Amino acid sequence: MQKRDQSKQSGASGGGYAAPPAKRGRPFGSSNSNNANAAAIAAVAADTPAPSTLLGPSLQLSSSFADQNNKRIVLALQSGLKSELTWALNTLTLLSFKEKDEVRRDATTLAKVPGLLDAILQVIDDWRDIALPREFVRTTRVRLLGANSVVTGFGNEYKGLSSNDVPNPSVGFGPTTEASPQTRTTKTHPTEWWLNEDGVFNLDEEGRMEKQQCAVAASNIIRNFSFMVEYETVMAQHRHCLETVFQCIEGHITEDEELVTNALETVANLVPLVDLRIFSSSKPSFIKMTGKRAVQAIMGMLGSSVRTWHCAAADLLGRLILNPDNEPFILPFGPQIYKRLVDLLSLPAVDAQAAAVVALHHLAEVNMDCRLKLASERWAVDRLLKVIKTPHPVPEICRKAAMILESLVSEPQNKNLLLAYENAFAEILLSDGKYSEAFARILYELTSRPSNKVAAARGIWGGM
Repeated sequence: MQKRDQSKQSGASGGGYAAPPAKRGRPFGSSNSNNANAAAIAAVAADTPAPSTLLGPSLQLSSSFADQNNKRIVLALQSGLKSELTWALNTLTLLSFKEKDEVRRDATTLAKVPGLLDAILQVIDDWRDIALPREFVRTTRVRLLGANSVVTGFGNEYKGLSSNDVPNPSVGFGPTTEASPQTRTTKTHPTEWWLNEDGVFNLDEEGRMEKQQCAVAASNIIRNFSFMVEYETVMAQHRHCLETVFQCIEGHITEDEELVTNALETVANLVPLVDLRIFSSSKPSFIKMTGKRAVQAIMGMLGSSVRTWHCAAADLLGRLILNPDNEPFILPFGPQIYKRLVDLLSLPAVDAQAAAVVALHHLAEVNMDCRLKLASERWAVDRLLKVIKTPHPVPEICRKAAMILESLVSEPQNKNLLLAYENAFAEILLSDGKYSEAFARILYELTSRPSNKVAAARGIWGGM
């Protein structure tokens, strides 16, 4: 998954301002988001004397803004208060959005804001701590003993109360009533009345939904950070960051799809610098993540039926294996990886085929054992040939498929398996000029150093 810059949107006709295109990670509705973002910009402008032209979608903060608001943003994220958290997330969403070729002077990069990355990750962790599958949630039990008492000592006082009422010490259970000369009115006090303030999150489903929205917004900011050159190394060497995103990937079955996709794209941007040994290092650990567990999380995504997810997972595995230090974590899952990647080759989606071919190409270059296991995988050679014969719309993918076959035939133990495809190799050699050179080498390797008499009689391709 290549890194990409957001295209700069042209202004509206007549010189009007054109809002930046909506990004998938923003958690709020379009109308609410625009209002919230406008309010965030107004709040920022009110708190800093910096010119308004320096504010807005940018990777950088103006110096005057940074001096006054760096600590405020971090503290707002750590506060847990709705208004503060919303302001910080909306502000960072704007600041982390980079328009193409945008350069600003007299600015401080977000990467230099102390404690900012950890504060954003904590927002996601707070949601993950309460985002338990339903089967792990404590079930409701009928309370019989002391049902008429306000406090029983069983620790279920909240459940002992009515969902809409709070006890009145003078009258026991039930709503309070007030009489008037004309009518009697009933006032109900919700049990959560002390949490109804705008500043804190509630404990009900609405509160959970708000926490989830904040986590999605934070994951979008982390994703935007992963596109920043100055943040790449920091994030790839930040154990808490990698633990959080891999945990989100691991929970893809029950977790919010947008949160998982943002985490997956974050890892895809950082993968050239990711070393799975970081999970066994002495750096502080916030989540008990290991290198094996991280690979298992990617394997779970590889088996997903969502096309974008299994394509991204195949790309991740293919690029992680390029780092020799990651091999001990990935190679034990080799048989499962080869089987799933070969299955992806049979899908009609060309992007799935491309991701599988690239991953197999990188895996086949690792060592002899990888080439032997891949060659012995059922349908592997047939489907690689099908990619070339169809052909795939991207010529580079066909070339990599031919290179995989060339790597497989370089192992003497694979020759007996590949001799069954000699006619298919010769057909491509004689009919397709683009890959004739590669298949000439394949046939030469297949027959020039025969290991049996039958193969010796067929060793005629060396002179072509």
